[in-house]
Amino acid sequence: MTDSARTPALPVPELRRLVEAGELDTVVLAFTDMQGRLQGKRFAAPFFLDEVLAHGTEGCNYLLAVDADMNTVDGYEMSSWERGYGDFAMHADLATLRRIPWHPGTAMVTADLAWHDGTPVTASPRQVLRRQLDRLAERGWTAYAGTELEFMVFKDTYEQAWSSAYRGLTPANQYNVDYSVLGTGRVEPLLRRIRNEMAAAGMTVESAKGECNLGQHEIAFRYDDALTTCDQHSIYKTGAKEIAAQEGTALTFMAKYDEREGNSCHIHLSVRDADGTPVFAAPGGSGDDAPYGMSETMRHFVAGQLACLPELTLLYAPNINSYKRFRPGSFAPTAVAWGPDNRTCAIRVVGHGGSLRLENRLPGGDVNPYLAVAGMIAAGLHGVERKLELPEACTGNAYTGDAAHVPATLRDAAGLWSGSALARDAFGEDVVRHYRNMARVEQEAYDTAVTDWERFRSFERM
Repeated sequence: MTDSARTPALPVPELRRLVEAGELDTVVLAFTDMQGRLQGKRFAAPFFLDEVLAHGTEGCNYLLAVDADMNTVDGYEMSSWERGYGDFAMHADLATLRRIPWHPGTAMVTADLAWHDGTPVTASPRQVLRRQLDRLAERGWTAYAGTELEFMVFKDTYEQAWSSAYRGLTPANQYNVDYSVLGTGRVEPLLRRIRNEMAAAGMTVESAKGECNLGQHEIAFRYDDALTTCDQHSIYKTGAKEIAAQEGTALTFMAKYDEREGNSCHIHLSVRDADGTPVFAAPGGSGDDAPYGMSETMRHFVAGQLACLPELTLLYAPNINSYKRFRPGSFAPTAVAWGPDNRTCAIRVVGHGGSLRLENRLPGGDVNPYLAVAGMIAAGLHGVERKLELPEACTGNAYTGDAAHVPATLRDAAGLWSGSALARDAFGEDVVRHYRNMARVEQEAYDTAVTDWERFRSFERM
């Protein structure tokens, strides 16, 4: 789906009218960085309309070459002290223009990044996804995706949490509230505000439900074309934190906060052809030639997920903390396996007929959606192009089966990514090197850190 085919929640003529009427005074232009965070600028709305709308703006290219603490680090070819840390251009994708009701008088638009000669910044997450969407478009296909983000809510403010070194925080629920109406009712004022304000920002909210960990919840949104879903994912994630802060609370999407269940981000993906016909559903439904109602294309597509999953795990689990989720019996997968409606597998096939789709259960709440969806598309195309055969479905407990295991650490995943010929074919050498360096920086920071666990274990007794 092209940008021009997507209808913005806030058309430019309406933006002009609201600015002239004094209802809007600020426009945020932002892009999603490597870590999945929104970065950008706030503009006076008249200046945005007069200058930025047509010409874009600039930002320091170190924004795609820093660690989570915004420290400059070495190893990136596109940005360094030797290159002088120059700028790249930020151009508004007007199909993403929307009001941001949790900030009065404010609109937001997502940016694409380009160098000053107009060529795209290929390592930017949105461009990584665009490249895979273009590969689908060559077949006349469009990807549709939905992301299911879990988070944990605490009654402490972000400042209090920081000052206490994130110890002794008070979760919004004191027990497992999975599907509990009473449990979600305890935090409904916050959940309701997030739901309603995301809807006012142009997103289609479906539901909210409790989850297993203390204070853990999920707000679900309707699927959309893959690019729109990823754009909205990034805005929702930032907006939910901002709304929580305004309410004097804090919420976290980190993959594994404690020893209980982690925060997942299950990603659902389907494909349609140029006529809007679902590609994954077999025309005649289930049968000997279409197990579980899957078309031959879907079987190849799912087979590609399994074949590529170890080498692309870095795109689904990008941080040290990501790998703490992968424990048996945790509802986070440990096996490179697929199954029909089987939550113990990394790849779950779910839905019927036109709603038939695959669900990647590997990502956590810390995932960068653009990179993860790009990985799923690349893996699917790998399977389709090579007509890979789908192994037998896992209909039992994949945790105790004999399937290969997903990489257990960031170091393992980065090594597989770095040596992957299929990653180079799909994404390009520059992207592989860029995100391998991101993993190296994260790993080295962790390797040099001394944790509370080590102090408690060793201070007196060792």
